[in-house]
Amino acid sequence: MLATPQIQLRPMEIGGVVIDTPLTLAPMAGQTNAGLRRMVRHFGDCGLVCTELLSSEAISRRVPRSYAMFDWKPDENPFAVQLFGADTGVMADAAQMVEQDGAAMVDINMGCWVPKIAKGGAGAALLRDVVTATRVVDAVVKAVKVPVTVKIRAGWDENTRTAVEFARAAESVGVKAIAVHARLAVQGFTGEPDWNVIRQVKEAVSVPVIGNGDVVTPQDAARMFNETGCDGVMIGRGALGRPWVFKQVAHYLRTGEMLPEPTPIERMEMTLMHARLTLDHTRFREAVAVRELRGQLTKYHFGVPGAAALREKLVHINTMADLEAILLPALDAQREWEAK
Repeated sequence: MLATPQIQLRPMEIGGVVIDTPLTLAPMAGQTNAGLRRMVRHFGDCGLVCTELLSSEAISRRVPRSYAMFDWKPDENPFAVQLFGADTGVMADAAQMVEQDGAAMVDINMGCWVPKIAKGGAGAALLRDVVTATRVVDAVVKAVKVPVTVKIRAGWDENTRTAVEFARAAESVGVKAIAVHARLAVQGFTGEPDWNVIRQVKEAVSVPVIGNGDVVTPQDAARMFNETGCDGVMIGRGALGRPWVFKQVAHYLRTGEMLPEPTPIERMEMTLMHARLTLDHTRFREAVAVRELRGQLTKYHFGVPGAAALREKLVHINTMADLEAILLPALDAQREWEAK
């Protein structure tokens, strides 16, 4: 048995919204739609979920595809809707629109480094100019009544390590929590995250600080809590194909024990469940939703002979019927094999 971590999973309060447990799902483009959010809720111990990032410009122009991404419902509370943009007026308008559509929190993306977002001065590019970034935050805080949070990186590059400076400024204009991904924007997801920046932000502000960056296992989460003093831990890529990870992390932090990994049969059943939840709650046509599901469902690793061939088939599905035609026979075969 593993030693019990010296951690208490205390509820985290963000602007009056209680997050219990203090483990959160990171917003991820093309991933954190209703299907994945509901999967992690199903397994439990994910205290806060977030939509994938939404363009404030597209929302303000009422672009139909962006409105189709409004896939949240009140039974998901508490949940955050993440926006990106650099124009204060447009960000304020978009924040009001998602608030009116039921968002319990508005999260501002200042962590995305991909060129199509950063080249417009949005996402992590805002960390190069703390004054402009603070104006964006201030405009959103003044526009809505729900809590406003922000997700940042350590900075843009080695010359602009602005996380601490910006965190103080964001708190001063009313931000209620700050999530810190412990890499520079120019690193993307490469190199080692520097968790020291999470600790530095935590020491600089009084609002809750959520740590993010390479948390995959329960031990990773325990180490982040211990090393940084953060109030919550955010899991992103570690939850893809593993929506049960929050339950595993919470159980380990409470007991020091590791829960068993799901069986191959359970993993295949979860894959089907993920797809059905997505199609039950999407605002896209089935063909569009299923195309996006391809990249989500292939993250599940079944651990059976021929698993790679199964995942290769999933890349080509166009309908739920296609998925069932692939996985239901595989499920029957695995059940027969286990029954022998």
